[in-house]
Amino acid sequence: STRGAAMVTAVARRLAERRRRLDAVLAPFRLSPHALRQVKGKMRRELERGLRRDMQGTATVKMLPTYVCGTPDGTERGKFLALDLGGTNFRVLLVKIRSGRRKSVRMYNKIFAIPLEIMQGTGEELFDHIVQCIAEFLEYMGIKGARLPLGFTFSFPCRQASIDKGTLVGWTKGFKATDCEGEDVVDMLREAIKRRNEFDLDIVAVVNDTVGTMMTCGYEDPKCEIGLIAGTGSNVCYMEDMKNIEAVEGNEGKMCINTEWGGFGDNGCIDDIRTEYDREVDEGSLNPGKQRYEKMTSGMYLGEIVRQIVIDLTTQGLLFRGQISESLRKRGIFETKFLSQIESDRLALLQVRRILQQLGLDGTCEDSIVVKEVCGAVSTRAARLCGAGLAALLDKRREDQGMQRLEVTVGVDGTLYKLHPHFSRVLRETVQELAPQCDVTFMLSEDGSGKGAALITAVAKRLRQIDKYLYAMRLSDETLLDVMARFRREMKNGLSRDFNPTATVKMLPTFVRSIPDGSEKGDFIALDLGGSYFRILRVKVSHEKRQTVQMETEIYNTPEDIMHGSGTRLFDHVAECLGDFMEKQQIKDKKLPVGFTFSFPCRQSKLDEGILITWTKRFKASGVEGADVVRLLSRAIKKRGDYDADIMAVVNDTVGTMMTCGFDDQRCEVGLIIGTGTNACYMEELRHIELVEGDEGRMCVNTEWGAFGDDGSLEDIRTEFDREIDRGSLNPGKQLFEKMVSGLYMGELVRLILVKMAKEGLLFEGRITPELLTKGKFETKHVSAIEKSKEGLSKAKEILTRLGVEPSHEDCVAVQHVCTIVSFRSANLVAATLGAILCQLRDNKGVGRLRTTVGVDGSLYKMHPQYARRLHKTTRRLVPDSDVRFLLSESGSGKGAAMVTAVAYRLAEQHRLIDETLAEFKLTHEQLLQVKKRMRAEMEAGLRKKSHEAAKVKMLPTFVRSTPDGTGESTGSPVLIAFLFLKELLPRPLFLP
Repeated sequence: STRGAAMVTAVARRLAERRRRLDAVLAPFRLSPHALRQVKGKMRRELERGLRRDMQGTATVKMLPTYVCGTPDGTERGKFLALDLGGTNFRVLLVKIRSGRRKSVRMYNKIFAIPLEIMQGTGEELFDHIVQCIAEFLEYMGIKGARLPLGFTFSFPCRQASIDKGTLVGWTKGFKATDCEGEDVVDMLREAIKRRNEFDLDIVAVVNDTVGTMMTCGYEDPKCEIGLIAGTGSNVCYMEDMKNIEAVEGNEGKMCINTEWGGFGDNGCIDDIRTEYDREVDEGSLNPGKQRYEKMTSGMYLGEIVRQIVIDLTTQGLLFRGQISESLRKRGIFETKFLSQIESDRLALLQVRRILQQLGLDGTCEDSIVVKEVCGAVSTRAARLCGAGLAALLDKRREDQGMQRLEVTVGVDGTLYKLHPHFSRVLRETVQELAPQCDVTFMLSEDGSGKGAALITAVAKRLRQIDKYLYAMRLSDETLLDVMARFRREMKNGLSRDFNPTATVKMLPTFVRSIPDGSEKGDFIALDLGGSYFRILRVKVSHEKRQTVQMETEIYNTPEDIMHGSGTRLFDHVAECLGDFMEKQQIKDKKLPVGFTFSFPCRQSKLDEGILITWTKRFKASGVEGADVVRLLSRAIKKRGDYDADIMAVVNDTVGTMMTCGFDDQRCEVGLIIGTGTNACYMEELRHIELVEGDEGRMCVNTEWGAFGDDGSLEDIRTEFDREIDRGSLNPGKQLFEKMVSGLYMGELVRLILVKMAKEGLLFEGRITPELLTKGKFETKHVSAIEKSKEGLSKAKEILTRLGVEPSHEDCVAVQHVCTIVSFRSANLVAATLGAILCQLRDNKGVGRLRTTVGVDGSLYKMHPQYARRLHKTTRRLVPDSDVRFLLSESGSGKGAAMVTAVAYRLAEQHRLIDETLAEFKLTHEQLLQVKKRMRAEMEAGLRKKSHEAAKVKMLPTFVRSTPDGTGESTGSPVLIAFLFLKELLPRPLFLP
């Protein structure tokens, strides 16, 4: 027994030593929570680097835009062809999608092998083989003559410029076909189809397998916004906010990003967790130094990592009695499918031993235990690393959306996830551990990425049809610069005396010659008439330690019947409201200076006169056009007789806005209104304003740019919807620019587009409700609500439901898209016209770079969640040589009218003080005659000998007896001689006769 005990001890020591050495080999694969959090943090940084334009070139996670901007909503229908290329098997599918209550997807597919010599031959051979497979499938299905829309799942990293263009960045997964990298794979496929010349296909979309997976699952679950592949390769895609994707123009909506995260670590950032076995696998691969993360996590490499470990353990004498068989030396002999089988809980050790024997590895049950443990360590690390990468993405999405908790579905495909017994569980547990604030549902893609490619094709085809309606509203920078140049010409015409009568942009002088300088003070009344609400303000400007402004305001309604009645009724209403306001303020006994903001085009010859040219904004009061609105209001006030008012200034709301902002920023020299209507004013050099006398100083000009295009100069960019809006308006053919950009018309523009799209079956399954057909039902405030970044889609659903429509998720996305295009066009057009004004200011000042402030007011600018940012961005892009500050007018244009009045009052007071000071210097005619008479008497006294001494005017003789006669011969006085002498001596240019 003693000997037996010694033997037991020897065996225990051997097993302990074996365990120690095995643990030493596998320890680097057992990643601690700290190590995983570090991986997560590094992945997060690389995700964000890949989105940045300036860092994408060096980022290992490329974050490739896919131009897939929407997920399926169940309304897709039709027949589609799908190709799926991503490994040694190539799949061709016919996908029939039915929408409606009985929505379904039926698929017919055929799998073709891609031989190794084709995978690693030439690009032409590869694509000719693909087309041959397609031809066989079409023949098999009997549809060779049909030109079907095609979606191409191409599971390799591609850089895309649109959804149907994909330039191959680099091969992965054992492919090495020449002359493909850097080429558009869609063009290569089209060329191969053309070479065969047997059939034609409409290639609508090229997508990655991750994107196809996300779309397949998104068809079943709208919350699916992430696609994960865990199979031969490893990759993830997700829906990213457009504002975060610097490589793509535009800030609205979302786009799917193919992360290509397999390249994570190619810069060495995860070298601390790579093992000697990972390096061995990398060095023996087709692409050494690349796709390092994929080589640690994907099925193509896990079996090879296990083989390298098994060889090391055998060399150490820990396996197979230290004998390395010939089969074990063969690269690729240990496939990942064997790894999955060995780890199955249902397999007994004898069955594991049989699998090893199939591989030529004749080991003991003890060897089977060790190999099973090795397989578990390698696959667990792969799942944990995938979980860390996914957790980084989930936390990024949660923080980007400002959420406490993120609820999302991840669509998953790939043999490793599907077939490995523990991979999916370890992945989920890791995600839960590293992203505890995210509620993640993993959804297995039952039909693969081919179905997703067909769905993307269906969505893309639908969006392509939608974009057909919106194409004309997408204005390029080249078009905007052209609009800018046209508006500049119209400004010049409006300033010219000869061309002003026919100019559409009237460039009306306002006789406002300066902005507040900070010395204004007093008590003023301001009236603000420009819409259905009429505002009256009392503005007190005082000086104590610093200038302060106190305002009290009252809003009065202007009923529709008064807006459309007679001018007498309208101004009697204004006078009545003013009387009520003065009664409330207890100032009826005072005659305060009044400023009148009258937000309609007026021709002025002085500050307190305004001849209405034409009504806008639904006003139609008779007898006012062609009349002086100040006189009409003064007459209405006088008729009442219960108070008096001194109307010192009439100004446009744009002028009021500029003056309001000018009070806070003296660099403000532009006023801009973007609300119910739109207009702008700016400070122009008097020398350019031919309608006004004088060349010195500056004067504010009211452009009245709403009429820009009334002469047909914008016909090339107006759409059928703009023309329909105009035909249905109160003033057809007028204010055409305003009808393209202002809040009064924007909602109606969107409604007309939605109706047309619904009639074409592109929205709401073709259903059109009476509410949707009712003019004015879709308001501009709805556009603003739908474009909010977080709740926009839910608002769209709520608004459309109130209009009787039962919208799908994709309907809401499309409606949001329409709203975005319409409002973006508005901001772009306003930026172009504003850009022309800024260029005029810059040229007037003769500076290389303009520094100025634009004062802005208007509900569209204030309330629309994206409008201001779009306007600022486009303006700075169109006029890069300017530093423009946009200053929101917090107090409206009424305060500005008071400021204009204050400036006028200040100037009037200055003139009064000057007149008082100089009053004694102003002599009457009678006084001048008296001075003349006295001077005559003094001159005569000075000439007389008797009175000469006492005379104040001495009249002294000079003895100069004559003036020069031009002959040069006089011998008269010395003065004349000197004169002639100097004439000869001095050079002519210096001689001053």
